[in-house]
Amino acid sequence: MKRARMILTALLVAGTACVANAQKGISMNLWNNNAPNDNGDAQDTAKVWVYKPAKADNTGRCVVICPGGGYSHLAMEHEGHNWAPFFNNMGITAVVLKYRMPHGNCEVPIADAEEALKLVRRNAAAWGVKADQVGIMGFSAGGHLASTIATHSKGEARPDFQILFYPVITMMPDITHQGSHDNFLGKDAKKKDEKLYSNDAQVSRTTPRAIILLADDDRSVLPANGVNYYNELYRHDVPASLHVFPSGGHGFGIRESFKYHTEMELMLKAWLRSF
Repeated sequence: MKRARMILTALLVAGTACVANAQKGISMNLWNNNAPNDNGDAQDTAKVWVYKPAKADNTGRCVVICPGGGYSHLAMEHEGHNWAPFFNNMGITAVVLKYRMPHGNCEVPIADAEEALKLVRRNAAAWGVKADQVGIMGFSAGGHLASTIATHSKGEARPDFQILFYPVITMMPDITHQGSHDNFLGKDAKKKDEKLYSNDAQVSRTTPRAIILLADDDRSVLPANGVNYYNELYRHDVPASLHVFPSGGHGFGIRESFKYHTEMELMLKAWLRSF
């Protein structure tokens, strides 16, 4: 009995070590001291963490994750790192992006997100990723960044699919999230820039497929942002899925305290397996 307990303890310790190592990830700076589009904050550097699934489970798919935070800070845990086990268990590589804050210069986070996608594709062979299976995921303001990349970027910076949680979509004053608007474009933004980065107005037939997840009682980022984006995807024949949960507010991410956490994970898994 004592020997059995010792073996069981050893297995548990080994298993815990394996999980810890799997979730540690590989971190690296996104730029080599030559980041474009200065935001005025020398201490604000862009980084990525790469979490790879077990080799035997690897599907070759990858998701670049953009946490939210109103373009003023980043919710790196429940909208970033904590998603790694979910994707790794599906055989998907997770790349968590710490993008720089714009401080009114929208090209700053855009450049970081585009470079993250290019970085994945440059390292596709080494990381076990298929270059045509690289998606982008974003939450709140990170959802605006992800949808900006999905509707504006081209070539190696263009994602193959998009996952959006309670995203800021529009920059138009009526239903935008004002803090995200002001931090991204500046308080005195020009109308042409507001329209350019209202991503529902930028959808085309080549926009990548999407899943959008919202809560009906979100008072921070109006659900109309995501709903309008879905309507434009539908209108342009882009495959898309929209899920509106009865409650949950804003910023639930992968927190288990979210009432519909299990249903959310099942929906996302089913969507990812549908193509």
